[in-house]
Amino acid sequence: MKIMRNILQKLNLFTILIALLTFTLGWQLGHRDVNVEWKNYQPSIKVENKEPPKEIGVDFKLFWDTWDLVSKKYRDKTAIDSEKMFYGAIQGMVASLGDPYTVFLPPEAQKSTKEELGGSFSGVGIELGFDKDKRLSVVAPLEGTPADRAGIKPEDVIVKIEEKDTLNLSLPEAVSLIRGPKGSPIALTIFTPGDSEPREIKLIRDTIIVKSVTVKFENVNNRQVAVIKLARFGEKTQEEWNEAVSKVLAAAPVGVILDLRNDPGGFLDGAVYVASEFLDGGEVLIQESGDGSRYTYKVNRQGKLLKLPLVVLINKGSASASEIVAGALQDRKRAKLVGTKSFGKGTVQETEDLPGGTGIHITTARWLTPLSRWVNDTTGLIPDVLIEMPKTEATSSAKPEDVQLKKALELL
Repeated sequence: MKIMRNILQKLNLFTILIALLTFTLGWQLGHRDVNVEWKNYQPSIKVENKEPPKEIGVDFKLFWDTWDLVSKKYRDKTAIDSEKMFYGAIQGMVASLGDPYTVFLPPEAQKSTKEELGGSFSGVGIELGFDKDKRLSVVAPLEGTPADRAGIKPEDVIVKIEEKDTLNLSLPEAVSLIRGPKGSPIALTIFTPGDSEPREIKLIRDTIIVKSVTVKFENVNNRQVAVIKLARFGEKTQEEWNEAVSKVLAAAPVGVILDLRNDPGGFLDGAVYVASEFLDGGEVLIQESGDGSRYTYKVNRQGKLLKLPLVVLINKGSASASEIVAGALQDRKRAKLVGTKSFGKGTVQETEDLPGGTGIHITTARWLTPLSRWVNDTTGLIPDVLIEMPKTEATSSAKPEDVQLKKALELL
């Protein structure tokens, strides 16, 4: 601790934290090279250009006083983990913004996030988010996964993960708790809006392999209709999308149905790429920064499905990047939306890798449709044809008739 105090006297912790953030987030406050490793309270720190912004008057003596008191007086010395305390301090700083989508990710949470976007991980197959009351909720269960088979639905609130209450739990923390080795059990306490009481659901974790894009063909009056199912916008989406489009072109269908139901989103550039398949030039979305400045994302390539009739399926599990695509196609009058109102996530997060396998997601802007609609929170995208799926009992294994797909086929 004396070593740390000597460093603090020479440098000031505020400078360290500002330098760390400015380097990893690309903020241009000067050139900094920062590496921080905490072991037994003895950090290895290299800092250049040490002056923090003068307008931020924060005295970190309170931080160190608290650290000292906890380290010296806490009863159970085995529970004191300097790395967890360090990460926890950063998590608390980020959480103070009050935005559930702006989070600092310790190494395990960062690893899980990258695995999911890569298309393979071990868990139960739930895409998580927050409802309008900032409660941890299900954006969508992934088709064919343990969560899907157990009857977990979009908008279900996750009250507990095992015995841990989810109140004030961040997304990465929740993901870390739910993920685990294949074959291991986990219990989730779920509350479905409209029910009187929550219920416990016991699941067995499995390897979740998520293929971004699949395509099938429906025969209607001896005419082929292509149904492209887009499950997420991940690292392999563009490659899989191109393969699907090749299959569509080879089949020469009379129309296309783009199924974005239960698609929780992902990379923004993937949304622009997919929307460009159907739009002949023009705007896809508008990104608005905190200072009010705007940047317009436009069609960035020559699409191959510009003329085929198109219907898009959405529901309350359609969020983020899938809403960008659906919103652009609706605003540009390229397609009708069929289904139920979408989730409503109208913000953009930038992700950055930080030292030691950590990372951060930061809400940097909000996105708007080409007609400047912000579909955040309770707003969502409203379908042109509103049609609910039949309700089934949570314990039922029978799949209800897909009336939304049936309606889309009728429109084509």
